[in-house]
Amino acid sequence: MFKVRYRDYLTYRGGPGHWSWILHRVTGIGVFLFLLIHIVDISLIGWGPNIFNKLLFLYRYPAFRFGEVALVGAVVYHAINGIRICIIDFWPETMAAHRKMSYAVGIAFLVVFIPTAIYMLSFIL
Repeated sequence: MFKVRYRDYLTYRGGPGHWSWILHRVTGIGVFLFLLIHIVDISLIGWGPNIFNKLLFLYRYPAFRFGEVALVGAVVYHAINGIRICIIDFWPETMAAHRKMSYAVGIAFLVVFIPTAIYMLSFIL
C-alpha cells in the first residue's frame, strides 16, 4: 500500500512556479467564496431593509476588517499573477524568464499590498 507523504506534495517540482500555481488557485478560491458570501449578503435586501441593516453591524468588527485586508491581498496577488500567466500564454518565449517573472510578481505584490494593508488597518492605531 502507498504511504502518503505530505512533504512530497509541498516539494513537488518546487520553486517559485509551483508556489505561484498554488497561490493562484488558493486566492482564486478565496475570491470566489467572497463573491458567494457577498451575493447572499446583498440578497438579504429582498427580505426588507430592517433585516439588511441589522446584519450590517457585523462589518464593524475587527475580524471582518482583517478579512477585508486578506481579501484585498488575494485580489491583488491573483491579478498580478494573472498578468504574468497571460504574458507567458501569449509570448511563450518568455518562459525562459519564468523564475524571474515569479519573483517580480512577489515584489510587485509586496509593493502594492503593504501600503494598502497599512492604510486599511490604520483604524487600529
